[in-house]
Amino acid sequence: MKTNTTQILGGLLSLLLLLITNTITAQATSKAINETSKKETLFDEQALFKRLRELSSESYEGRRTGEKGAELARAFIALTFNELIENPLYLSSSSRTFGFKIKEKEYKGENVIAGIKGTDFPEKYIVISAHYDHLGVKDGKIYNGADDNASGVCALFAFAEYFKKNPPKHSVILAAFDAEEFGLQGAKHFVKEPPVKKEDIILNINMDMIGRNVNKELYVVGTRYNKELKNILKTFNNTSEIKLLEGHDGSDKKQNWTYASDHGPFHKEKIPFLYFGEEDHPDYHKHTDDFHKIDPMFYLNAVEVIIAVFDDVDKEFIVK
Repeated sequence: MKTNTTQILGGLLSLLLLLITNTITAQATSKAINETSKKETLFDEQALFKRLRELSSESYEGRRTGEKGAELARAFIALTFNELIENPLYLSSSSRTFGFKIKEKEYKGENVIAGIKGTDFPEKYIVISAHYDHLGVKDGKIYNGADDNASGVCALFAFAEYFKKNPPKHSVILAAFDAEEFGLQGAKHFVKEPPVKKEDIILNINMDMIGRNVNKELYVVGTRYNKELKNILKTFNNTSEIKLLEGHDGSDKKQNWTYASDHGPFHKEKIPFLYFGEEDHPDYHKHTDDFHKIDPMFYLNAVEVIIAVFDDVDKEFIVK
C-alpha cells in the first residue's frame, strides 16, 4: 500500500511538472508573438507554433523513416502545403519515392515537395529544404525531434505563407526530405532524380535545427564556396536580436558542416547552397528534444532572418 501511494504521488508530481512546463512554454510563446506583433508579420506566427507542437507531438512516434509516424507526418505536411499554396506547380513524382539499403536491411522513403512559380525567372529554381524524419521510438521512449527537425519543416510552411503576398522572382521548390537520419537519403535521391532539369536548380537553402540556442547564434554555411553568396550575406541587414554567423565550413578548426545535412548532396553536384542551423544542444538526438524546449523568440527571429536572406538572394543572385 505504501508503494502504491508513493507511485501515485510520484505520478501526480510528474503531471504537475509537465503542466507547469507547458504553461511556461505557452507564456513564452505568447510573449514572443506579442513582441513581434508591433511590426508587420511575414507569416502567421501562432500557426507556426501550433504546427510545430503538432509535428513534434508523440502522435507521430518520432517520425522514423518507413514507420507509421513518418507516414502520418507526410500526410500532415502534404495537407498543410495544399492549404497554403493556391496554385502549386505540378512537378514530376520521380523525386519523391525511393528505396535504400542499410546493413542489408531495405527501407522505403518518400519526400514531400511543392512548387511555386517565379514571377521573373520561372525556369530557374531555388530549393528550400528541411528533413521531416527523426529517430522514432527507442527503449519505449519517443524521440519527438522538435528542434531536429520539426523546426525546419514548419519554417517551410512559413515560407509558403510568405509567398502568398510576396511571390518569389525565381521558382521555388519546397522540399520536406525523408531519411536524413539514415545518411541524407532523401536529398541524395532528389538530386539524382530531380523533378526539374538539374541545371535549372540554382541554389539550395537548407534548414536543420533552427529552434533554440542559448547564445542567440544562428549559423549560415555555404558562402565559402560561392563569392556571390558571400557578398550578399556581407551586405545583409540583420535587424533581429539573433547573431547570424558564417562558419562551420571547414575554414577553421571548428566542425565542418558542409556535408552535415541535406545540403550536402547539392554541394556534391556543384549546386550552391546556404545551410542554416545552430550548434548542438544537450537534447540533440535525445528523447528530450521536445516542443517545450524550443526558444520561441529565437525561433521566430530565425525564421524571419532566413526568409529575409532568401529575399536578398532571390533579388540579387545571378546565374552564371
